[in-house]
Amino acid sequence: MSKSLPSRADNYSEWYNELVKRADLAENSAVRGCMIIKPYGYSIWEKMQRALDDMFKETGHTNAYFPLFIPKSFLSKEASHVEGFAKECAVVTHYRLKNDPNGGGVIVDPEAKLEEELIVRPTSETVIWSTYKNWIQSYRDLPLLINQWANVVRWEMRTRLFLRTAEFLWQEGHTAHATKQEAIEETEQMLEVYAEFAETFMAMPVLKGIKTANERFAGADETYCIEAMMQDGKALQAGTSHFLGQNFAKAFDVKFVNKENQLDYVWGTSWGVSTRLMGALIMAHSDDQGLVLPPKLAPIQVVIVPIYKGEEQLENIKARINPLVKALKKRGVSVKFDFAENQSPGFKFAEYELKGVPVRLAIGNRDMENGTIELARRDTREKTSMPFEGIEEVIIRTLEDIQRNIFQKALDFRTANTFEVNSWEEFTAKIEDGGFLSAHWDGSSETEEKIKELTKATIRCIPLDAKEEAGKCILTGAPSSRRVIFARAY
Repeated sequence: MSKSLPSRADNYSEWYNELVKRADLAENSAVRGCMIIKPYGYSIWEKMQRALDDMFKETGHTNAYFPLFIPKSFLSKEASHVEGFAKECAVVTHYRLKNDPNGGGVIVDPEAKLEEELIVRPTSETVIWSTYKNWIQSYRDLPLLINQWANVVRWEMRTRLFLRTAEFLWQEGHTAHATKQEAIEETEQMLEVYAEFAETFMAMPVLKGIKTANERFAGADETYCIEAMMQDGKALQAGTSHFLGQNFAKAFDVKFVNKENQLDYVWGTSWGVSTRLMGALIMAHSDDQGLVLPPKLAPIQVVIVPIYKGEEQLENIKARINPLVKALKKRGVSVKFDFAENQSPGFKFAEYELKGVPVRLAIGNRDMENGTIELARRDTREKTSMPFEGIEEVIIRTLEDIQRNIFQKALDFRTANTFEVNSWEEFTAKIEDGGFLSAHWDGSSETEEKIKELTKATIRCIPLDAKEEAGKCILTGAPSSRRVIFARAY
């Protein structure tokens, strides 16, 4: 076994980077800023995809696919949108290579310059709304509820596996509606879907709120978000849902005849989550021994390791274990019975602990004689010897309990690290320790920027459940009617 992981307390960043690599989730690629998602990591992403896709379909959405390339002129049509993404865009200028006549390998053919440059999509609002213009004529064509699973490129210079990469995977929903109210309801509904997914599947508590104007998606009238707290006290934006108003409809002249037989612009939304959720999953739950995965997203939920000498003992163990494996699989539990001879049981135990397998069973010759089996939980690292009889039900209950326990632990951590602060002195002292700071803000972009400049803390959201409360801005002392959540963030 390789040397142990760095501890979170000593170097949280190094712990994260090492864990991603050692747990076989991802690695850096030959292209700077891009990543290779390895099979084990991709298996987790697939489970996320499957769960989210089912939730999208339950809310009436269907999947489609739109081009990777966007004509440059499209991006120019919505002014705030282009301003928001211009610095991150990768641009295609030529369409052909040729052999270098000087023997230097291949070069770009200068004769093959595109008439109009193409942008590798940083997001798809522009190409999708240019398409919607052809699809929408009447209120009878609405609502249009479409999602796509895709890759996008945002040319990040400071990258980190899963959290920030030049290319990443995501889903992006793009919907069109006949009324403002319907579009707002869609935006809010998808935020609820994301929050439910984060809490039910990822076992990760989230705050639901609205972004400030400074933090709003480029081209949106309103951005709703879910924010999660990582174990180092930093915030991570785990999903966003945008009310686009009529901005993109006006930019691409998407009009429809309404029920009153009048011509009007369509109302729009967009919403998305990405492979950044993988980073959130790792940082929200894992420990110094490796990954801690919620059972609902674990590629292997139960691993069974036999401890034996000789073929005869192994065959006896197989005869007892195989019916259990079949029974668990029938109930939708993913099980691995690892009787490979090329690794010792001790090595396997450490490896499955590192990979965050929620339940580990071990059975040896003495267990066979006594009618017992050892069950180890990944979340608490408790090991218990128990009767083999009835173990199937015990495993099912344990998986459910682990899912609940992981969520509760994360919720307790967030509660313990959320503070109300009422003065600038208190704010600057507390922010150094991390966590969510609930504080008054005067509502101005200038104040928000000044706080960020002085402390590196940003307003993560204006909570949807924020109570009306008279107070004074922590920086300016100007009046404020409710608290917002500040934190340092990924």
